[in-house]
Amino acid sequence: MPQSIRNIAILAHVDAGKTTLSERILFTAGEVRRPGKVEEGLATMDYMPEEKERGITIESGVAHFEWKNTWFNFIDTPGHVDFGAEVDMALSAVEGAVLVVSAASGVETQTVAAFKKLRAAGVRTILFVNKLDNADYSLDETLINIEEVLGVRPVLMTLPEYRDGKMTAVLDVLSQSRLEHSDTGEEVVDENWNVDDGWDNSRELKKHYSEAVEFASNFDDEILSLAMEKKPVSPKLLLRGLKALAASDDYALCYAGSAMEGFGVRSLVTALSFFLPEVPSFNSDELGQVIRLRHFKGVGEISLFRSHTDMLRKEWPVGFEFSRLKANLLVPVEEIRVGDIYAMRTPFETELGQILYIDPSIASQRLSTQCDAFSNVILSEGHSTESKGLSIRDHYQPLLQTRIECVCTEDFHHVEKSLSTLSRMDPSFRVQKDDGGFWYLHTVGEVQLEVLLARLKREFGCEVHAGKPEVRWQERLCHEVGPVENTFQIGPHKISIKLSATPLETAAHDIRLSAEFMETAPREILAGVRSALLETTEVGVLGKGALVGVRFEVHEFSWTEGALPPMIKKACADAVTKLIKPADVELHEPVMELSLECPVDFAGNITGDIQSRNGKVKEIGGDGRTHFLKAEIPLRKIFGYATNVRSISKGTALYSMKLLGYRPANI
Repeated sequence: MPQSIRNIAILAHVDAGKTTLSERILFTAGEVRRPGKVEEGLATMDYMPEEKERGITIESGVAHFEWKNTWFNFIDTPGHVDFGAEVDMALSAVEGAVLVVSAASGVETQTVAAFKKLRAAGVRTILFVNKLDNADYSLDETLINIEEVLGVRPVLMTLPEYRDGKMTAVLDVLSQSRLEHSDTGEEVVDENWNVDDGWDNSRELKKHYSEAVEFASNFDDEILSLAMEKKPVSPKLLLRGLKALAASDDYALCYAGSAMEGFGVRSLVTALSFFLPEVPSFNSDELGQVIRLRHFKGVGEISLFRSHTDMLRKEWPVGFEFSRLKANLLVPVEEIRVGDIYAMRTPFETELGQILYIDPSIASQRLSTQCDAFSNVILSEGHSTESKGLSIRDHYQPLLQTRIECVCTEDFHHVEKSLSTLSRMDPSFRVQKDDGGFWYLHTVGEVQLEVLLARLKREFGCEVHAGKPEVRWQERLCHEVGPVENTFQIGPHKISIKLSATPLETAAHDIRLSAEFMETAPREILAGVRSALLETTEVGVLGKGALVGVRFEVHEFSWTEGALPPMIKKACADAVTKLIKPADVELHEPVMELSLECPVDFAGNITGDIQSRNGKVKEIGGDGRTHFLKAEIPLRKIFGYATNVRSISKGTALYSMKLLGYRPANI
């Protein structure tokens, strides 16, 4: 029987123990001799120097393991909000996911965002309640929190066991067994324990088995019939019912334990082999899809690639090479299998989301390509949209811009090429070239910027000077302007344009071309004008950010044969400069929602600091020990906030931020 394949991702709020759980899963499956610790910089999945230094996941690490005749590709995704694009790309290639919830903090902002992404992408999700090695953390309260905030009923499948305030084992609901540690630290079944022998924890285990039967009876008529007749339901039959339950949006299988101490992980891994759907079928002419781009020093660019076909090495397209990617190691393979994930090197550049097609009519296996955007795209605010025409890049809003320039002028082209590569690898990062010989880096946040600058130096050998990051504002047109006329001529070639602009309510752009121009202009001219006008809006009028929400109307456009695309770009850019003056626009600044919790002793000082930054507290709460608040605060007022709040709270405060929207600036 061929080995089945499952692709899984692991998601969580930052510091929920996601990477630690990843290490424990690899240890449980026998892939590593001992689990690496994040705090010691030894995590297998966090291989980048920046990840080891910060103790966070930045790139989606990939590892592999085998369990119960199933081959797993395991993707550890970032929890930090600056790297949300990594999560979206990972979800395009998985059948299931583990969502980690910390019992110390409960469901947090990024937990909710990750759960929404999973639901929007249709990825089957199993929950893992972590950090229960601390007996003061309540599993029951966490389960209630999950149901209230995420809106799903958690079905508990493992229970922690404590003795003298210390976690000593977990009880597995489905197998009705007790799992303890062996001398080597592995979880093994306690052969001396039986659920019917009257142990203190037997009653609790039986109660949760009965609850699982009750929930599963909603999806299986045989289980329902047995339950109504008060007859026992076997674990095998219950497993069948739970498989149907796991596919429901109303319930979520939930495993509890401690990644740090290695409890509950074996049951979780077994659940991944039981409850996830099979790899979908693909079109027979598809080689596969690019789901990630990476760059290795000394190797160059590789594509993380999900295969849509079975193919031996001798059948591979000319110039292609496939390998296993284990963190930062490339291991050659002799065949590729449908549904599996590989590192791929090609003789041409690939793009994120690109599907490669095999042309069977040509013996050399020439490939054709088609760029197919991700079908389920998560907006920056956590909402989903069905979009076939938009790239994943279009759904990320850079909030910061930083000017950089070369240390040595002779490195200009190398830096430019390196920035282009990094931009292709990360769809939330954009580069804007300035005619003055420098670039603006547009990033989601400060952490992303710092990591990009470090990678630019370490991976590409680029020495650059970077200015201070600034808020990337939105510029909005106040009123209708124009029309104006502009002419640009080089030698015999001449381009003329008559242009006007009108403000729109939304941030989108609209370009209207005159009927005569539409009828007479070749397709490449029409595309060139549209592209040139859109490109000018990225720069803005004041240089503070992009000009958004504008309808351009091209009343007249004339050109001579042989006019080149750069001439069209120059003519349109000059026309926009002549049309829209600084007095015609107003600035809108990004406003963030800050969610923070801290011990009550620091609540007053933290609230005062927020108010000093023009922040408005919108919601407060707590349980007498922990203080919770939500506030709205301008992004320009919270640069370096992490250092400041750490100092005020002596390192005890936890916070997260998300973009609320843009509002007229009050400077």
